[in-house]
Amino acid sequence: MITLAAAAIFMVTMGTRQSLGLFISPLKSSTGLGITTISLAFAVSQLMWGAIQPISGAVADLYGPAKILIAGLVVLAIGMAVTPFMTSGLGLVISLGVLSAVGSGASSFSVLIGAVSRHLTADQRGKAAGIINAGGSLGQFVFAPVAQTLIQMLGWMGAMWSLAVVAVGALSLVRVVSPAAALPSGGGDFGSSPWRAVQTAMKDLSYLLLHAGFFTCGFHIAFLVTHLPGEVNLCGLPAAVASWSLALIGLANVVGSLIAGACTQRFRSKYILAAMYGSRTLLIGWYLLAPKTRWTFYSFAVGLGLTWLATVPPTATIVGKLFGRRYLSTLFGLTLLSHQIGGFLGAYLGGLALVRFGNYQWMWYADMALAAAAAVVNLPIRESRIAPVPLAA
Repeated sequence: MITLAAAAIFMVTMGTRQSLGLFISPLKSSTGLGITTISLAFAVSQLMWGAIQPISGAVADLYGPAKILIAGLVVLAIGMAVTPFMTSGLGLVISLGVLSAVGSGASSFSVLIGAVSRHLTADQRGKAAGIINAGGSLGQFVFAPVAQTLIQMLGWMGAMWSLAVVAVGALSLVRVVSPAAALPSGGGDFGSSPWRAVQTAMKDLSYLLLHAGFFTCGFHIAFLVTHLPGEVNLCGLPAAVASWSLALIGLANVVGSLIAGACTQRFRSKYILAAMYGSRTLLIGWYLLAPKTRWTFYSFAVGLGLTWLATVPPTATIVGKLFGRRYLSTLFGLTLLSHQIGGFLGAYLGGLALVRFGNYQWMWYADMALAAAAAVVNLPIRESRIAPVPLAA
């Protein structure tokens, strides 16, 4: 029940966040702001979502997840509720770039996986991470078409307020996720300080290589979730193609996350990550050569979705193997910060590329190169072999 409740919270926070790209065109028309200004707000959102991860993780590790989850959901709702009143670039940066992002990040994966891991053995954490991550992907599948429908029915302001109400509704799940037992004292030789755990981890080359690969993942995802509607528009296709493509990415990632979580019990996670990043390189190459029809976008979305955020379970598994569970929220939160630094660049540079070149061609090339590099840097990571399962007598 704790794992499923965590997945449901992640469904709300990730579903609302991953659907915000659908609001770019209405925001541009309503506010008169340029795509570069709006892209900056979305880029700041990527960065702030990552910056809050190690902070919220450390608070959860020390004091439990309940208070930080409640605060996150409330701040997320406030950020979305005040966005329709913002008519300047600074206003959008504050509402979408800071408030919504900080709220979503504080009630996101690093805190949720840390809360659930306290009730699981080491070999169960990867599977649980896959289930929680699948909840976030299911949220993207559900919220993308719902948000597009709400925009058409209620206008973008009404749609934004509706998402704020949904965020408030998720508060009822916090009691289920928050552990009643005392915080564990074991699971890592770092003493009693999250800062001590961070200092130790940052001296580990494997941890740094994991950050490098996850940086690329953030670049890739933020570029696509922010600018896929723009790419669809450049190809002369209706906006519904973008919303359904985002939905298909989320649906496929439900499958991908569950498979990735299960695979961590059979294969070393670094090889899973290398295979995922390598597959993205090939898939982007195929997309660039394919005719730009709605079925190309739908096929591309399904292929992307299988690895979209399925990188999270094996990444969290490696962090847990390297450093234990005591400060898992803190250390995985720091890894997510690297992810979102890449996300900042992916979202912002996408807007700059569109203004400078009139298309996203160079961004696709950069995306391919970074994905290939990520596949390579994961291979030297120090990770113990998977213990063979004994055969039944």
